[in-house]
Amino acid sequence: MKRMLITGYKASELGIFSNKHPGVPIIKKAIRRRLEEALEEGLEWVIVSGQWGVELWAAQAVIELKADYPQLQLAVITPFLEQEENWSDDKKEQYQEVLRRADYTKSVTNSKYVGPWQFAEKNKFLLKHTDGLLIVYDEEKEGSPRYMLKQAEQQAAARHYVIRTITAFELEQAAEEEQQHDYGFE
Repeated sequence: MKRMLITGYKASELGIFSNKHPGVPIIKKAIRRRLEEALEEGLEWVIVSGQWGVELWAAQAVIELKADYPQLQLAVITPFLEQEENWSDDKKEQYQEVLRRADYTKSVTNSKYVGPWQFAEKNKFLLKHTDGLLIVYDEEKEGSPRYMLKQAEQQAAARHYVIRTITAFELEQAAEEEQQHDYGFE
């Protein structure tokens, strides 16, 4: 897989309202682990739409990984212009930093928010232009990622499209590893 789309829950769906939440580094660690595996398999591009939550944390993880994998590229393809317009200043600052460090940025629609159809267009565009999906999702905790997962499953039925999931179990494992590391048990 050369071009991987990463998505998952919005921060609010996870009960995360600050980047200082202890769950953020756990999610980033799980994503980094999967990205390193994909890099060994030929991953070149990671694509996100930049929504606040898993996608922005994934973009930050990619930026961190670029130190060891300079060939890794990051694209942020938003559904509409200025999607961060109503975000807090702290969130805007982090988002703008990701955009500055991305290798490619673009909006699927060349306007500000008009309607929910822009999200559907974004999903179609991203699925069409990627080879696979990495999704942070738990079937027992439905949320916004289920729409992208269903569309990705349709892609996989029509063409070779890889779907990889980071589950709650995998996040728990990453949390336990972090805890062991923090207490010096590694």
